[in-house]
Amino acid sequence: MSQSFDIAVIGATGTVGETIVQILEERDFPVGALHLLASAESAGSSVPYRGKNVRVREVDAFDFNNAKIAFFAAGAAVTRSYAERATAAGCAVIDLSAGLPVEQAPNVIPEVNGASLSALAAPAQVACPSSSAAALALVLAPLRSLMNIERVTVTACLAVSSMGREGVTELARQTAELLNVRPLEPRVFDRQMAFNVLAQVGKPDDEGHVPLEKRLVSELRELLSLPLIKIGVSCIQVPVFFGDSLSVSVQTSEAVEVAAVSRALESAEGIELVDAGDYPTPVGDAVGQDAVYVGRLRLGVDDSCELNFWVTLDNVRKGAALNAVQVAELLIKDVV
Repeated sequence: MSQSFDIAVIGATGTVGETIVQILEERDFPVGALHLLASAESAGSSVPYRGKNVRVREVDAFDFNNAKIAFFAAGAAVTRSYAERATAAGCAVIDLSAGLPVEQAPNVIPEVNGASLSALAAPAQVACPSSSAAALALVLAPLRSLMNIERVTVTACLAVSSMGREGVTELARQTAELLNVRPLEPRVFDRQMAFNVLAQVGKPDDEGHVPLEKRLVSELRELLSLPLIKIGVSCIQVPVFFGDSLSVSVQTSEAVEVAAVSRALESAEGIELVDAGDYPTPVGDAVGQDAVYVGRLRLGVDDSCELNFWVTLDNVRKGAALNAVQVAELLIKDVV
């Protein structure tokens, strides 16, 4: 493509923001000017891009007339503060923070519902779903023609990078303190994270559900166009730096043919099906890769209408940054 597009990345010093910059370079996205933006505290640092170090500037002083597409990867509050300013300047918004209402910014996964982008008017506002919702939608979308899905039950084991760079730093610090037999003082998490598993991620509401669980339910229903599907979800925090993993159970109205499911997943874009008898892990398979890995595909112990499987993916790369760049690639073809 001969045309180039000026790009802004808000939250450029975070794990997702830095990965967006990396993927823009890897996929040879037609970037004109690259504007890296962050809070006042992070302004002045730099991020490598195409052999140079690009200086990060303060987002509050940025004129969005200077960008055609803006990636928002700095948290919901930042998105709500600046997204409308970007849109008013004619800049398309790709939000990774769930900071905008779905009626305003629909969730899009190119492999699942990318065609929906063509219905948006410029400058578009588009949302990228959570890593867990993205993984589940990618796996379940090719199965919709094979079965009537009545219920999905998922336990999402989330890496500490779901909390951003602070979560990664905290796990590293706690691990070092415990290995050196020093007193442990939790900071980011409400208790010990190293060598431990936390039963919830975030603060629960009065009914016991945390925001990420409710977000996953609404996003999955939207992405699959199944507004009435029953979804049970538990998000837990595990002592893994990068890579989310999900244990999934799907209840259907009729018997499932595992061989047909395997064929559908093997031919689906963005999915790697691991051979029977083996299983994928975040560290051994998913981290740094551009696919969602699926393994342990099996029926229920005594229920042929139950399909169980294991999913893992790089939550920062495949679950966030890559999806956002793929959305941008579609936008420059049809919308921008």
